[in-house]
Amino acid sequence: MMVTRERSCVVHLRSSKEHLEQEKFIASPAKRVIVRAGRRGGKTVGAAIKGVEKFLDGRRVLYGVPTIEQLGKFWFEVCKALEEPIKAGVYKKNETEHTIERPGTENRIKGKTVWNADSLRGDYADFLILDEFQLMSEDAWDDVGAPMMLDTDGEALFIYTPPSLKSSGISKARDPRHASKMYKKALADTTGRWAAYTFPSFANPFLSRAALAEIVQDMSDISYRKEILAEDEDIEMSWMVYQPFNEKICKVKRFPIPESWPIFAGHDFGGANPAALFIAQDPSNGYYYAFQEYLPGSGKATIEHIEEFQKITEGRTVLRRIGGSHQEEEVREAYRAHGWYIEEPSIHKIMPQVDRVISLMETNKWFVFEDLFNYLGELMSCMWKLDTEGKITNRIDHEERFHLCACARYVATTFTPETVKGFMPQTSHSRSKGGGLYGLLKSRRR
Repeated sequence: MMVTRERSCVVHLRSSKEHLEQEKFIASPAKRVIVRAGRRGGKTVGAAIKGVEKFLDGRRVLYGVPTIEQLGKFWFEVCKALEEPIKAGVYKKNETEHTIERPGTENRIKGKTVWNADSLRGDYADFLILDEFQLMSEDAWDDVGAPMMLDTDGEALFIYTPPSLKSSGISKARDPRHASKMYKKALADTTGRWAAYTFPSFANPFLSRAALAEIVQDMSDISYRKEILAEDEDIEMSWMVYQPFNEKICKVKRFPIPESWPIFAGHDFGGANPAALFIAQDPSNGYYYAFQEYLPGSGKATIEHIEEFQKITEGRTVLRRIGGSHQEEEVREAYRAHGWYIEEPSIHKIMPQVDRVISLMETNKWFVFEDLFNYLGELMSCMWKLDTEGKITNRIDHEERFHLCACARYVATTFTPETVKGFMPQTSHSRSKGGGLYGLLKSRRR
C-alpha cells in the first residue's frame, strides 16, 4: 500500500510499483492517455489509483464505464482508499450518486455509467476516465468529453480491451474499431500530448495464474489474442466478409414478430458447438429479420435441441429448416426422426452461400435484432483469409468458428435473388437443387 495524508487522515492507495506496466500509465504526464490491456490486467485499478491522486490534487474527476456492474470495481477501490477521511468528515460520500467530494468546493470524484453522448451530458470534469471505451459510442467523447476537456484544460484517460466476437456484439459504437483507431493515433503523436500503453493480462502480478488458466481454457485463439494478449490487429474494412451489412440501418431494436410472418431456421451441427438462427420474413416487403439465436454449448441431446426450437417457434409457421454440409445427412436424419425436418442446402459450396447473404445485405434487406450479440459479433469479426503477402483470398479465415454465420448462409440458399426492379430488389424462395447467384467475390474486393 502507498500511504499519503490528508489533513491528518491516512489515504491508503494501492501501490503500483509491483505492476510496472500499470505504473507507466499512472505516472504519464500526457494530456491524453490511452491504455490497451488484457482482461483483468489491472486497468481499472490503475484508473482508480490515478483518479484518487488527481482528486487529492484538488481536481474534479469523472469516471465513466458502460454498465453499473463494471463501475463496482472502480468505486470499491476509491472508497477503500479514502475510507479514513470520509469517516472523519473531510470528504462527503454519496453511495447513490457514486460521488465523493470536498464540501463547499468543486473538488469531486464521481463514477457513472456512460455509453453515449447523452449519458455523459450534465457532468463536467478536468480529469475524465472512459473505461471499456471500445464499447461506448464515439459521440461520448467527440460530442461531450472532448469539449468538456477544452473548457477545463483537462486531461483524459481512455482504457480498452481489443473487441472480441462477443464484446463487439454488445458495443454501442458505430465503428467497433474506434478505440483501436484512437490508439493508433496516439502512437503516431510526436508532440507529447498523447501517450499510448499496452500490456497483456499476465503483466498483472496480482492475477492468479490459476484464475488466468480458468479464463482462457474455452477461448479461441482469436479471443485469446485480443482479450488476454491485448493484440489489436490493424484490420481493414475490405478484409471483412460481411462489410456490406449496414449497422446504422439494419441493426434494429427488438419488436414483436407477427405470428403471420413465415419463419426460416438455419442449423449448424456439431457436438461441441451446435447453433441455430431463426429468421422471419415480412411478407409486405420481403425483408428478413434475424430475431433469435441459439448457442446452447455442448452436452444436449437432439431431442433437447428440438424442444427449444419448438418453444422459439411456438404458434408460428416454420416454412423451411435448412442446415449442415452435404456430408452431414446422418445428423439431419436424426432430427427428422424426432419430427424436426431439416433440409440439405441446395448450394453446397461456402462462397456461393455467403454471396446470397451479402446480396441481401447490399440491398438492406437483411436485418438483425440488436440483442443478438453473438451473431452481430460474428458479422463484425468474420474476415477473409490473407495470403503470405497480405492479400485477400476467397477463403474465410477460421470459417469453422462462425456458427451463426453458417446458419444464415444455409438459410439464404433458399432465397433466389431476382432482377432489381425500381428502388427495391425482389426476392423469391427457391426449392431447386442448385443454381443461384454467385457474385464474383474477387471483383468485389478489388
